[in-house]
Amino acid sequence: MANSRKILTFATMDNFIVSARKYRPSTFETVVGQQHITGTLKNAIKNNQLAQAFLFCGPRGVGKTTCARILAKTINCQNLTVETEACGICDACKSFQNGNSFSIHELDAASNNSVDDIRSLIEQVRIPPQTGKYKIYIIDEVHMLSTQAFNAFLKTLEEPPSYAIFILATTEKHKILPTILSRCQIFDFNRIKVEHIAGHLANIATKEGVGYDTDGLHLIAQKADGGLRDALSMFDQIVSFSNKNVNYQSVIDNLNILDYDYYFKLTDALLTEDTSSTLLVFDEVLSNGFDGSHFIAGLASHFRNLLVGKDASTLKLLEVSENIKQRYLQQSQQAEVGLLLSALNIANQCEINYRTSKNQRLQVELALLKMCHLSTAIQLSKLPLETVNRPEPVKKKPDTLAKEIVPVATSALPATSATIEPTATEPTIDRPKEPVKEVEQTATPIGKPKIPSFKGFKLSSSVPNLNDVFKDKQEKDMDAEPDYIKGAETQSFAYEDFLQVWHAIADKAKADSKISLFTLMTANAPKLRDDYKVEVTVENAIQENLLSISKIDMLNEIRVKLKNFSIDLIPIQIESNVVRKPYTNQEKYQAMVAKNPLVDKLRQDFNLGFD
Repeated sequence: MANSRKILTFATMDNFIVSARKYRPSTFETVVGQQHITGTLKNAIKNNQLAQAFLFCGPRGVGKTTCARILAKTINCQNLTVETEACGICDACKSFQNGNSFSIHELDAASNNSVDDIRSLIEQVRIPPQTGKYKIYIIDEVHMLSTQAFNAFLKTLEEPPSYAIFILATTEKHKILPTILSRCQIFDFNRIKVEHIAGHLANIATKEGVGYDTDGLHLIAQKADGGLRDALSMFDQIVSFSNKNVNYQSVIDNLNILDYDYYFKLTDALLTEDTSSTLLVFDEVLSNGFDGSHFIAGLASHFRNLLVGKDASTLKLLEVSENIKQRYLQQSQQAEVGLLLSALNIANQCEINYRTSKNQRLQVELALLKMCHLSTAIQLSKLPLETVNRPEPVKKKPDTLAKEIVPVATSALPATSATIEPTATEPTIDRPKEPVKEVEQTATPIGKPKIPSFKGFKLSSSVPNLNDVFKDKQEKDMDAEPDYIKGAETQSFAYEDFLQVWHAIADKAKADSKISLFTLMTANAPKLRDDYKVEVTVENAIQENLLSISKIDMLNEIRVKLKNFSIDLIPIQIESNVVRKPYTNQEKYQAMVAKNPLVDKLRQDFNLGFD
């Protein structure tokens, strides 16, 4: 009895067929999401305008091989229906469904990609079909054929027999030779939409007696990323996991998907600037085993969906169920467009920098903290400039300003003392706008008038001359200059001191891989004139141009070290009749550059140097 139970159990498991095979479309009408292709093929069959070769290309799991088999079966069907579909009951249809048709051949190019395999195929093409009107060859993953195999197949594909039709299928169209592409009718398969996949899964669940909710099916469809075969595989997995009850929570638990609730809760915290809740939500996400990059990518998608939900006309772009769509619509009304755009930009930048960051968690947390303070930043940017708290400059009249600067009343001064009174005939002098200087208050003996003194000048018994005042100020500014400039602009120096500085600059140029400048400075000794002008010998226009480029940096260092700012470099080109034979590698290089200036550009482009 126990043995019989085991046999019964194993027999039941062997009879199980996955949904991707059990519910594989057998007619054009049952193909999901590729109506633009099935309609074209049906019209071609109906009008008897079949091409000699078809190429079906697109991502995995969208129905390329399925459509190729349906097309092959429909072409050889003996009793087409009114809708141009295979009848499924004639001998040709039954033999194909049983897998023993002699008119339809399938070749997997992934494992049969050599020249010998193609030559064997060509030999089979020469034999006419035994049953049916056409002999169809389906070559799957045709991009795996070698170049030699493609070339061997080219002639047969261009001029096949009238009864031969080739249907090629591939996921990588760019790997096929252009000569092959030009001989085929190309059909590009699209990724299947989420609502189409969800509807197809609902039909299968109804037929299988599986309980489901629309949110769970939509989540499976989104995870499949346009591939129906992947969606059916995940559907079978969740049916086994949930004991035939495909709901939202079972899909999240089984497929390791971040729940929408995390993103809705996080967005509510961002809108209220609740930094603590934001960080706690992210910590919960990490505790559940999700990756930070996956989280930040999902958050960016959430902000995108909120932007789409702002307008009723774009609401249809949300590929979610109706319940989730209403939640997006409700939350999108609470968030401003500027805040969503700024948050989306921050999330996108965080996703870019995540891989290269050493502290990846901190990278995400920093982005979340920035998002929390976006509302305050946007409100501050909307305030007018008049409301911003900033110190305003005190505007005072000239007479009030004079009273504050000179607080001594004229009546308190003796008749012999100096008083400053404006006269009607005295012209107005425009002084430069400078901040008012504070009055230096000093103690004065009793009985003597106190004459205010300023930083830079002091009032005397007569009205001061403004030219003298500014002249004194300039002299005081000159006194504040550094000692190595004041009085040392033409300090004399010995020629040996100059050579020491000169060779130090040359050695520095060599260390910085400036070989041309090093050669210029060391090939010929510089000559110092009495007026502190230095004659530098240059052999060609290239060296003269190099000296003019490097002159400023060289003079700055020479003048500061020798404390003489009259030094100048004068290029002196040697006479053309003087021929100097190059000996060192640098001199040989200079000779090459003199003949062909492009050599120096080549050295700079490739960052070349001398050993």
